[in-house]
Amino acid sequence: MATAGNNLSQFNPEELPSATGMRFACVVSEWNNEITSALYEGAKNTLLACGAAGHDVTQVKVPGAVELTYAAKRLCQSEKFDAIIAIGNVIQGETKHFDFVCNSVTQGITELNLRFDTPVIFCVLTDNNIEQSRARSGGVHGNKGIEAAVAALKMAGLRKIIG
Repeated sequence: MATAGNNLSQFNPEELPSATGMRFACVVSEWNNEITSALYEGAKNTLLACGAAGHDVTQVKVPGAVELTYAAKRLCQSEKFDAIIAIGNVIQGETKHFDFVCNSVTQGITELNLRFDTPVIFCVLTDNNIEQSRARSGGVHGNKGIEAAVAALKMAGLRKIIG
């Protein structure tokens, strides 16, 4: 396992672009809410710790992971945000549904990044079981929401530099 024994959620705010004056949207799937809520909290708290004002971090809830791309697309079209974080959790089941959902979300977010100027950060856990999801949403492997917020800050900063 790539993250075995590693907590990759440590960051130094001084090494990141300041979030002051930036606006962020977090699109959060309600499916597997225990996990997605923890990921959102990690992302939001990281953005706030890096200078974002509370009113500059917007949460948008959608029913499931597939719906993340529609909401992210609409947020990109609004041109109101410096970065968008798509937060979801898909856990392997007994059918191929897992594969279809994972592929759909991955391709959708990639397409949004190619189509729009607003970076869309992929924060969708695709785990084999709930224990793996818990380990990555505040457990032994940290919180991938934190990592997504760090990526959002870096990409928003890059966007400002490039213009």
